[in-house]
Amino acid sequence: MKVMNKEIIVFGGSGFLGSHVADALSEQGNNVTIFDLKASPYLRPDQKMVQGSIEDSEFIFEVVKGKDVIYHFAGLADLNDGIAKPIETVTKNIIGTVNLLEAGTKAGIERFVFASTIYVYSGLGGFYRCSKQSGELYIEEYQNKFGLDFTILRYGSLYGPRADERNSICRYLSQGLREGKITYSGTGEEVREFVHVRDAAKLSVDVLSEEFKNQHVIIAGHHPMKARDMLEMIHEILNQKVSINFAGSFDEAHYNLTPYMFIPKIGKKLVSNCYVDMGQGFLECLQEISRELDGKKNSLGSKV
Repeated sequence: MKVMNKEIIVFGGSGFLGSHVADALSEQGNNVTIFDLKASPYLRPDQKMVQGSIEDSEFIFEVVKGKDVIYHFAGLADLNDGIAKPIETVTKNIIGTVNLLEAGTKAGIERFVFASTIYVYSGLGGFYRCSKQSGELYIEEYQNKFGLDFTILRYGSLYGPRADERNSICRYLSQGLREGKITYSGTGEEVREFVHVRDAAKLSVDVLSEEFKNQHVIIAGHHPMKARDMLEMIHEILNQKVSINFAGSFDEAHYNLTPYMFIPKIGKKLVSNCYVDMGQGFLECLQEISRELDGKKNSLGSKV
């Protein structure tokens, strides 16, 4: 294991992906500070916690002083929320990003690592996609004008522990375990490249090497999979005790077979040779959901 020993701040480090990246950075020997609106339930003893908003530019500048690297996972991260809340999306995802860029420039940080999305390759994704494209453009311009080096990470479909039901895999596993049925809004022919969040987190640390400086990197799964096959996997894991209903509708905000349209810049796709098998990943998620359900049952039982 290569020990980096850098001062790194992870904005949005209390969340699903951010918390895993913070852990991966700590495991590499870095001094990690997590910045988020809420305290992280996953905070390690060797990590620091700072609570605040990326809209508070003065506070951000003070927190960034003395840091070597900024990881930016903060803001509005759900595509559907972005579609429903355009003004909030602009405030958090564009203005918040510029606040971090300004603080990073003044503090003289070495690298600005930004969580983007493969939807930047698409005309889909609504205001969420617009905000990520804007963020990328501001990051590139800050490098051009002020020499602030960056790495932009375009994530695919993440799943794994610490997700909530805004995450599609978590939602389907939870439905299957709790209700014995899964409702899928599409036809089942939609294709995704699922990647386990810990695999994505490890790759998100690897990009600090020089070869990924001022690069756009895709972090997605190894193999394209139809939604129908993914749901059949859940069906088998749950001993075929779950029914699956395909609503058959097509959501114009989400891509069907591919996010790629002939619009954007080319990015490198980064994958690891050793990664979490999807079936094993589902089992891990089910264990976490099952423990939460048991905890709720025990809590209700103690009140009776």
